[in-house]
Amino acid sequence: MARVEPEQLGLPRLAVERWETTTVANVAAGVVERARVVEASGGGRRHLVVVDGDGGSGKTTFARRLVAALPGSGLVHVDDVSWWLDWTDWTDAMLDGVVRPWLSGTDVDYRPPGWIAKGREGSVRATAARFLVLEGVGAGRRELAPYVSYAAFVTADPLVAQERILVRDIGTDGDTRDEVFAFYADSQRILVPFLLDQRPWERADLIVDGDHDAAGNDLRVARGLG
Repeated sequence: MARVEPEQLGLPRLAVERWETTTVANVAAGVVERARVVEASGGGRRHLVVVDGDGGSGKTTFARRLVAALPGSGLVHVDDVSWWLDWTDWTDAMLDGVVRPWLSGTDVDYRPPGWIAKGREGSVRATAARFLVLEGVGAGRRELAPYVSYAAFVTADPLVAQERILVRDIGTDGDTRDEVFAFYADSQRILVPFLLDQRPWERADLIVDGDHDAAGNDLRVARGLG
C-alpha cells in the first residue's frame, strides 16, 4: 500500500523568540522552589506538576526525566486514565480517581472506567509523595489548572512528532505504518482542535523544545506565561 503521509496533522510548533539551555536538574530545582512558595503562602504540601504537548512532541520523555530528577515524585499518564474512555472527556475520572485523592494524602490505586469495561488488569497507582507528575495530551487543560503547582508544555515540529509516532506505535496502534497513520490521523482530528481550544501553553511555567537533540542531560527551554 502506498504511503499517505507526510500530511501535517499535528499542532504547529510554538513560535519562541529566545531559547535557553538548561538541565533537567535545574528544572527540577525550579519545581521544588515553586512548591516552597506555594507552601509558604498557605498552600498544601503536595504538588501536581503537569506536562502537556501534542502527540510525539517528547513530553513523555521529558516527564520521565523530570521524575528521575525530582525527589519524592511519581508519574501518571493521561493515556492510562483515558484508555477506552474518551480522547478529551476524562476530567472527572482524573479528578475523582487520581488528583483529588492524591492531594488529600491518599495513595492512588485506581481502575479507570475503560479498564473495568475492557477487563484490563492492574490499576493506575501513585504514592502520596510530595510531587505527582501528570503527563499527556490535555494534562494542562483549564479544568485541572486550579490543582496545579507547576506546568510545562513541550512543543515540536509537527512532522517530526508525527514521524516519532509512526515509528513508535507500530505493534500498538496498528501492525503497519499505514495502519498507525490512520489511527494517528483519527486521533489528531480530535486532539488538535481540543488543544487549540484549551491553549495549555498559555498556562505553562515552562516551554520545552521537543525537537532539541539533547546531549547528555541538557534541555532547551523558554519561560512560559503561567
